[in-house]
Amino acid sequence: MTRLLEGVRVLDLTNVLSGPFATLHLALLGAEVLKVENPREGDLGRILGNVPELNKRRMGTSFLAQNANKLSMTLDLKHEEGKAIFRRLVGESDVLVENYRPGVMQRLGLGYEQLFVLNPRLVYCAISGFGQTGPDAGKPAYDQIIQGLSGVMAVNGTPELNPLRCGFPVCDTVGGLNAAFAIMAALFHRERSGEGQFVDVAMLDSILPLMGWVAANLLIGGQPPQLLGNDNFTAAPSGAFRTADGFVNIAANKQEQWEAVAELVGLSALKEDPRFRERDARKRNRKELNVLFEEQLLREPTAHWVQACNARGVPAGAILGLEEALLQPQLEHRETLATVEVEGHGPVRLFNLSAKFGKTPASLDTPPPELSADTDRILARLGYDEAAIAAFHEQGVV
Repeated sequence: MTRLLEGVRVLDLTNVLSGPFATLHLALLGAEVLKVENPREGDLGRILGNVPELNKRRMGTSFLAQNANKLSMTLDLKHEEGKAIFRRLVGESDVLVENYRPGVMQRLGLGYEQLFVLNPRLVYCAISGFGQTGPDAGKPAYDQIIQGLSGVMAVNGTPELNPLRCGFPVCDTVGGLNAAFAIMAALFHRERSGEGQFVDVAMLDSILPLMGWVAANLLIGGQPPQLLGNDNFTAAPSGAFRTADGFVNIAANKQEQWEAVAELVGLSALKEDPRFRERDARKRNRKELNVLFEEQLLREPTAHWVQACNARGVPAGAILGLEEALLQPQLEHRETLATVEVEGHGPVRLFNLSAKFGKTPASLDTPPPELSADTDRILARLGYDEAAIAAFHEQGVV
């Protein structure tokens, strides 16, 4: 079956996470994604991870996680010959993605304005912490910096444990998803108009709309976010509770769900208690309700409550460790993870595309590339002969 982006060529100048995560989605959809890496170290992600021998081979776990289905060539963009090669690549490409700080590509003479002249159909996506313009545009940014500046850390945790960062780089990954979405939209526009364009994606801009409900309570309702830990601020009882053998998530967000779960745990009388009868009253009195609720939940194990709640239409689930979560039969059924062989290491499990397409399915076909694995082949495709390629290696251009 034809894949959605088959025939689309992407130049990937990105490093570490936000950019590689964006281009990974394009690669899984069938685009040819060519990582253009510096000849000395390559993507910084190649040396990041908890397996030292993989880091030494420049195939760190952080790199492996984000770069399946891609090609790799090395190119010194500060070298005039390197720039000439890069311009040839731009001429045959559909998309360029970079996550340098604003102004870097322009100083190299390879900014959008210069490249547009070579290829007016090029979709050029720049990912940065704060965007290409504005008072903070020139500042460096990592995920944790954006978590702090966006308010993400301020809304997490409890009064005793706050501020609190998310346990994974949420701003980087959301920035990458936003970039992938924007690139697809720009390609759709190009199909209708024939013209490429510049796309400016900021991690700060990308994460804030994900807090839409929390922000709306403040912007529209004038209510600052409450530090509720694992409780859901929209309803009660809705959160994480202790059981006889661990913890369970229960989300009784609708009135009928509250009434059902009250019956299930043996607290039917609370349905008519004025403290808990209506949603807003339950929210005001959630601490009292949670104590009563948890006393009942402690009588049975998690599996009992999950089965009982789900049978009554009340969403409930165990709280799993990461390893157990990754081994769930549902994920196996959905093919959320796929296995590829990494030379010198063996099989590794990597995430597949999460969206399932009925007619143009995505697939994870090849492992992340060794540094510069495809340099000579790409140079030959551009028309360089063996002598020229050998000279580029000798001069350090590639």
